[in-house]
Amino acid sequence: MKIIKNKSLKKINTFGIDISAKNLIIIKKEKDLFQLLNKTNKKIKILGGGSNILLTKKVKGILAKNEIKGIEIIAEDEETALVEIGAGENWHEFVLWAIQNNLGGVENLSLIPGTVGAAPIQNIGAYGVELKNVFEGLNFIDLETHEEIAFSKEACNFGYRNSIFKNELKNKFCITRVYLRLKKHPHTLNINYGIISKKIEEQKIKNPTIKNISDIIINIRQAKLPDPKKIGNSGSFFKNPEVSKKKWKKLKEKFPEIISYPLPNNQFKIPAAWLIDQCGFKGKKYGNTGCYKNQALVIVNYGNATGKEIKKFSKKVQKAVYKKFKIQIFPEVNIW
Repeated sequence: MKIIKNKSLKKINTFGIDISAKNLIIIKKEKDLFQLLNKTNKKIKILGGGSNILLTKKVKGILAKNEIKGIEIIAEDEETALVEIGAGENWHEFVLWAIQNNLGGVENLSLIPGTVGAAPIQNIGAYGVELKNVFEGLNFIDLETHEEIAFSKEACNFGYRNSIFKNELKNKFCITRVYLRLKKHPHTLNINYGIISKKIEEQKIKNPTIKNISDIIINIRQAKLPDPKKIGNSGSFFKNPEVSKKKWKKLKEKFPEIISYPLPNNQFKIPAAWLIDQCGFKGKKYGNTGCYKNQALVIVNYGNATGKEIKKFSKKVQKAVYKKFKIQIFPEVNIW
């Protein structure tokens, strides 16, 4: 096993922050991680695709980059297929694999950056679909006990962009395999999200397929979000806040034009992008950072920003939103 000393992480984090890791190791198989755990007592941090982190300081200890690969149908019946995916697989490439194999359920999650292993940590979601809708289970290695553990959907405690891995198990695990149950034909399409149904109508698609849905979402995301290869970013920086019905009524009285979506638990979701835009940040540049011109929810690195500079700007945005709306917004991005 090769340890790479003082390795710059600039090319393996989508913000493009030029910060190094004191010790970088590539994990290709579970046995690599077990071997590492048995050889060291240093603190180990796990890196996936680097698409949901903001690096603010040099990574000490050992940074293990998860590159465990493999996609395989391990069980199926007439209606569904159970797919095992290595945690180091690229999420979008897996979605394309599913579509090519005529398996539905993840098409609405097209073009989400990151790895398959990161997907359950965030309970990724987009356009009316969340990972938990197709999730069956996962395996992870406990970094403290060195055990390999299997978790069901229930054990993961999925919430909105949340799971047990962001709370009780934070920094204590490495996900190795993810199991998703996907639907065979006929597919159950989720096209209720306004912009999807609008695009289907515009394109005069009479019988939409999972590929049609994926193509539409890819086009929407490419129009709204910057390519990290050209402008450093980590996608949506903040979670969409949820407020009580009482709070929502007060906001509606003060801001009649507010955008909101009712939730089953008598709460209302307010798009963080709208809140940030109303505070005047959309398209504005502050030094080497700012909010993207086409999507206020995306904080970008214009080329030379440090992680600390981006973090400081994100706090400025949070304070402005709270001052205007009395709503707290929290980062979706993991800040290291």
